[in-house]
Amino acid sequence: MTYDYDGNPELGHLIADEAVKLGVRAKAHNIPSLKLEYGTLVPMRYMNSDKHFKVVSISAFCTVHDFADSRRLGEAILKAIEKYDGTVAVFASGSLSHRFIDDQRAEEGMNSYTREFDHQMDERVVKLWREGKFKEFCTMLPEYADYCYGEGNMHDTVMLLGMLGWDKYDGKVEFITDLFASSGTGQVNAVFPLPA
Repeated sequence: MTYDYDGNPELGHLIADEAVKLGVRAKAHNIPSLKLEYGTLVPMRYMNSDKHFKVVSISAFCTVHDFADSRRLGEAILKAIEKYDGTVAVFASGSLSHRFIDDQRAEEGMNSYTREFDHQMDERVVKLWREGKFKEFCTMLPEYADYCYGEGNMHDTVMLLGMLGWDKYDGKVEFITDLFASSGTGQVNAVFPLPA
């Protein structure tokens, strides 16, 4: 997929600086040979096709990162946004449960879950989000990410909630799409309203 998005080095450096202040090992860079990942490209394809918005892609090595670091990175993003002179939108790109369907069953599972357990857990998560019960969600998040194979161990969600106030966040999530399955995984498109 070809792409050409303008970046926002000023905001990117602000985020990295704030993250380092909070003890997160972070680095901002502008290295053209490092390509954007699909977690950035997919939302941009559908929500920034006119290239109106500048893009800061935040990537993490999720197999070795700690939730506490990702949470602090979310807090750093908020601090950077508060210092930035401009309007910022934040997209957390990931899925809910993320256990891909086995290859031998791929065709039958294009629009279904791999495991009913994951489906039921995703339904519960959607209910908690809709009701603004993030204290409960944050408590269960480590096991949910583990048992349901959360995409990237759900560090995108941890960063987002770190920015929104973690378990103190009580916004009632607005769902643009209902929960749906794709290749065995659970998906939603949702808006997390900003705290008042």
